[in-house]
Amino acid sequence: MNGLIIKGIGGFYYVKTSEGVFQAKGRGAFKKEGIVLCVGDYVSIEVLDDGDAVINSIEPRKNHFIRPPIANVDAMIVVFAATKPKPNFTVIDKFLILAEQNGIEPIICINKCDLLSEEKVQKLAEIYEGAYKVVKTSSETGEGLDRLESLINGKKVAFAGPSGVGKSTITNALIPEANMETGKISDKTSRGKHTTRHVEIFETAEGGYVFDTPGFTSFEILDADEDNLRDFYPEIAEFTGKCRFDNCRHVKEPGCAVIEAVEEGRINKQRYESYLQHMDEIKRRKKQWVK
Repeated sequence: MNGLIIKGIGGFYYVKTSEGVFQAKGRGAFKKEGIVLCVGDYVSIEVLDDGDAVINSIEPRKNHFIRPPIANVDAMIVVFAATKPKPNFTVIDKFLILAEQNGIEPIICINKCDLLSEEKVQKLAEIYEGAYKVVKTSSETGEGLDRLESLINGKKVAFAGPSGVGKSTITNALIPEANMETGKISDKTSRGKHTTRHVEIFETAEGGYVFDTPGFTSFEILDADEDNLRDFYPEIAEFTGKCRFDNCRHVKEPGCAVIEAVEEGRINKQRYESYLQHMDEIKRRKKQWVK
């Protein structure tokens, strides 16, 4: 019998099939082969006499992550707050790069739009519009939630973003039965306390799936190099082959079409500065390795 792992907790996996949801454990062979079963995996199970089940095999994955342990992600909703906490574009862009690297569609969600003027929210949106789909939401007023749900339909999506930006609150608004615990912002740190305790996936009314994970809040390592970072910025990748030099890294090379596009306003300056910052980070890390 085939099914989808929809929850993992304490070494048990809950597999949704055409005949219902079964509690299952993976065969010992998975551990021997170093395979970690993930929520989002499509698996084959064998139902035992006591009603529980054993997972015999998993289908090839589109992608998968160790932390959090999820697989087959179609889209990543990168959430940041318009304010409270203030947007951290370095972290936001790292999530976008992570999505691009894993063949995942990145979608920008600007939440808490009710706390900022429409003009200021639009300025934030303009940083990413043209390169990504951008949706403006407010969990308090319901603004943008219908559009966000339409972007989720038919896909398995994971929310990513710093703590306190409203990821769990948005999920509660989209899927009330999820009953996710949400954290309050610390007055001292302006950061949300993480509240998700296990990995689970919830189905929307329209057939989309939303991962509820304890991960995708922040990370330090940027898994890219000097020669491919440009590929993970769609607005920069558009200019591939248009520079004077084929191996142009778009930093300070003469005849660079990207630098020209930034100067002319065709590439957002904030995004280009993010690109340069990440390029510097890669170079610093490379020097540390050499030492």
